[in-house]
Order: sequence, then C-alpha cells, then structure tokens
Amino acid sequence: MHESKIAYSIEEAADCTGIGRNTIRKLIEWEKLPVLKVGRKLLIRADTMERFMRVNEGNDLRNQSEVKPVCNLTA
Repeated sequence: MHESKIAYSIEEAADCTGIGRNTIRKLIEWEKLPVLKVGRKLLIRADTMERFMRVNEGNDLRNQSEVKPVCNLTA
C-alpha cells in the first residue's frame, strides 16, 4: 500500500517533480510558490505543487516574469 504525503520538503518536491532544488528555492524567494515554515524547514503542500505545475505548464521557471504565482486554498 502506497501512502501519499500531503506536504513535501524542498528536496522531496524536487525529486517528485524533476524541478531542481535551487529553482524551487528561487520560486519560493520570488513568492511564486507558497510554503509552510516549520522552524528552518520549508514544506510545500502537495496540492499546491500540483496546481503550480498545471498553471505554469510551458513556462520557463527560471524566468521570473514568466512564472505565474499560486496561493494556498483556504478552508
């Protein structure tokens, strides 16, 4: 049985998406990808990562002006 995570560390997000760790860090710095901060650790919600990938399909993630931001859904 496969247990899915609801949030990923930067390293886990990089592994499951193929986006480099440094690129993910840049997206967070540019406020394009929201995170949850737990001490020094940054977590990215799995649903947010999926939505970010859909919204930015075809865009160059290394070009700040091409990247569309996403925000967490509120409950």
